[in-house]
Amino acid sequence: MTETERKRVIPLATRAAIASVTMALFLLGLKGFAAWHTGSVAMLGSLADTALDLLASLVTLYGVRLAATPADHDHRFGHGKAEALAALFQVMLITASAAGIAWRAIAAFGAPGETQDVEFGIGVSVIAMIATFALLAYQKSIINRTGSVAIRADNVHYQSDLLLNLAVIVAMVLDQIFGIRGADPVMGILIALWLGWGAFQASSQAIDQLMDKEWPEEERRAFLDVAARQEGLRGIHDFRTRRSGSHDFAQFHMEVARDMTVADAHDVVEGVERALRQAFPKVEVLIHLDPEGHVDTDNPLVEADVTPHWFGKRVGSY
Repeated sequence: MTETERKRVIPLATRAAIASVTMALFLLGLKGFAAWHTGSVAMLGSLADTALDLLASLVTLYGVRLAATPADHDHRFGHGKAEALAALFQVMLITASAAGIAWRAIAAFGAPGETQDVEFGIGVSVIAMIATFALLAYQKSIINRTGSVAIRADNVHYQSDLLLNLAVIVAMVLDQIFGIRGADPVMGILIALWLGWGAFQASSQAIDQLMDKEWPEEERRAFLDVAARQEGLRGIHDFRTRRSGSHDFAQFHMEVARDMTVADAHDVVEGVERALRQAFPKVEVLIHLDPEGHVDTDNPLVEADVTPHWFGKRVGSY
């Protein structure tokens, strides 16, 4: 990605994040009044989820802007992990909110409150669903143009809101129209469980980034397939990958013929880097050059040959 393209992508992603924050503020005010007016536990759960949506949107906005900050002398690999740290903070709030909603719902079984004005509550939920759908459509257009990972994650998060608002409608209809008084707290508990599951998923992804978890196997294979097809390469080992925010990093040891000059070997490395940069423009690649057959260490994990299975058929042509 060129510098001109980078400057064009960043404002689009930031604009989508700002739209997300604005939408969350609007829904927070709307659902806050609805929860107070109707006394619905399910609506209260939806309100809590919207409050967390606001936090998630703020984190997304922060992450998008921080991800655009160039690496500096103190952070040579960029600032991507700040997004994971912010996500862990968000997880704590989500967990606390889920526990509070579950406690309020369980208490409602023993002393059920009177849910009122079901038409108003349903109307609020329908408005929230329409507004959320509009935001999802806008985010999708930005994702298609920028490929922003942060906005894609925010888009997935807001998709759950459609289900939550639908749950609120079902709870109110069952509670008031059909007279099933336990429906409202049951839906409140289900929403609390949904929030808890979301917290678990968010924490897993954040911890994976902080612990430098390897890419999924299919991504590793695709990357190695491009690298190993380049002329002059005799083998690949010690292949390591990690993800930091929206940035990907890959490094490996690359073997070339022992009788190659330094200049020729350097040309081979540059050819591999160009091919990888063209196929994976968002990945920062670090290559260590080794003569063919060189053993760096007796660590079997480090020395594992990760060259694609078909590679051996092509070595004789070099």
